[in-house]
Amino acid sequence: MKIIPLKEGNFSTNKTKDFTLLTDENKDTVKGIKMSVTAFLIITENDVILLDAGIGWRNENGETVISEILKKENIDPDQVTKVLLSHLHKDHIETVITRNENGFKATFPNAEIYIQKRELDFAMKNKGNHSFDFDTLEKLVELDNIVWMDENKGNITEEISFEVVGGHTPFMQVFWIKENNETVFYGADDLPQESYLKYHLAYKSDFDGRKAMELRLKWQQEAIENHWKILLYHDLNKAFIEF
Repeated sequence: MKIIPLKEGNFSTNKTKDFTLLTDENKDTVKGIKMSVTAFLIITENDVILLDAGIGWRNENGETVISEILKKENIDPDQVTKVLLSHLHKDHIETVITRNENGFKATFPNAEIYIQKRELDFAMKNKGNHSFDFDTLEKLVELDNIVWMDENKGNITEEISFEVVGGHTPFMQVFWIKENNETVFYGADDLPQESYLKYHLAYKSDFDGRKAMELRLKWQQEAIENHWKILLYHDLNKAFIEF
């Protein structure tokens, strides 16, 4: 199994969920919550898996940072077989679509895109919530290659399992990818940074902060016992930790 972090950068975000890229010039003065945005590409013998899809940040040439990294890794978007979305906040879904002169298209045309249906229903009932980009969401759900999920837990393949756990959002889902003796765990925004395992807090930014905290304690014990690699979507310094 190969893990490729697709880090778009370190950012500051404000109350209206506007993201500002942190640079050497502004990192000490810009206000807001600081976090990275790091999607992940997982390559197994059977699949090329994208875990969440970033905020669509672009480099100086107008190319998305995720596309730039994929090129450096000699991976074509056509090679991606599965896109697994934990939840639908705008910093987790943007590069699933590519806007063009004709409107938009699927960035990963050969990939099945796995979306929890109840998460979409929740988003659409919260049109005033700045965490969602409804223009992107409305385009995303028009794609032909979506696999709608409505079960609480199960297996996508023999290697990939999921569970709807809530916490950060009511229907957020987490994923395990297992190959040979290796297990990768993606807790998305219930476990976005290593510090969340050091300070056992219920965060007000979560839909159910106490539940997210309890899940982290459970996962930490399981990670120690089973030697998981935990992917960290929002950690400023580390892409993953290994137990």
